Amino acid sequence: MKLLPSRKMSTLLVGLLTAGGIASAGAAEHNGGGASESAAQQASDHGHDHDHDHDHDHDHDHDHDHAHNHEHDSDIHAGYFDDDQVRERSLADWAGAWQSVYPYLENGTLDEVMAHKARHGDKTAAEYRTYYEQGYRTDVRRIVIEGSRVTFFDGGEVHTAEYADDGHEILTYEAGNRGVRYIFERIAGDAAAPGFIQFSDHAIAPTDAEHYHLYMGDDRAALLEEVTHWPTYYPAELNGHEIAEEMKAH
Repeated sequence: MKLLPSRKMSTLLVGLLTAGGIASAGAAEHNGGGASESAAQQASDHGHDHDHDHDHDHDHDHDHDHAHNHEHDSDIHAGYFDDDQVRERSLADWAGAWQSVYPYLENGTLDEVMAHKARHGDKTAAEYRTYYEQGYRTDVRRIVIEGSRVTFFDGGEVHTAEYADDGHEILTYEAGNRGVRYIFERIAGDAAAPGFIQFSDHAIAPTDAEHYHLYMGDDRAALLEEVTHWPTYYPAELNGHEIAEEMKAH
């Protein structure tokens, strides 16, 4: 998956002194970015507009800190962070019942998402669909995580196993941004369940996941090399149209 970095430019405040008086030139800020925004960047814009409804003088410091925090979160979501910002996470961050989004791509429910991406990106809707077809494809249509136990609903088969924390790995992608894989190893249970599962959800510290990409297999090192196939899971209680709306806002 490619994530585009955000870049910031600022204009200089120029004061002009003329005979007979002083004329001031105001400062302006201009933000530039790639073809698409992350969900955190969109949230920052929304929060900025909302803040203007409040008293500017009273909330100046608060607004500045709030905007700074959103900018910080946006950088992390886009894959720009320092190693010392990364924290360990437990399976509790991904607890619950989850569904694959692949069936919704197959049945056309996500066509509106592909069209949305085409309007804001550098590919056609058909090209985006091909890209996500490769990324989302999976036979594991449902996953349930309870404590250390993970159950995989793989076609007509169900496999349950116990998993233990196996650390994390920080990966650097071709675009220059980075990601963190949180890794868990099977320690008991059904031998047909994956030997390793690696979570990626754009977060680098403990938080409840809203969705995630899951890399599953028996070769830990080989999974770390996989960057084109990333089965993606959303909460099981959401329907296809709700997932599509979440994706368009992401």
